[in-house]
Amino acid sequence: MPKLHYRIVQHDGGWAYTFEGVFSEPFPTQQAAREAATHVVAEHHTPGDTTTIEYQDAAGEWHTETTQGSDRPDVDVT
Repeated sequence: MPKLHYRIVQHDGGWAYTFEGVFSEPFPTQQAAREAATHVVAEHHTPGDTTTIEYQDAAGEWHTETTQGSDRPDVDVT
């Protein structure tokens, strides 16, 4: 599983965390943005329920998969 990184950056007159080109709301300080991102990362590590999902791919094919609630990504704040 790939390692995912939230980054703390200057944004919109303050500081924000960003992931894959999406920015959070601005925070007044770098520390406030880091604390918010750390909270989000903790949510990634919380196990969920094992469940069945269905999705359609780009070719229009439908797939059914079972997702493990314990299969959590490796996420950090840089």
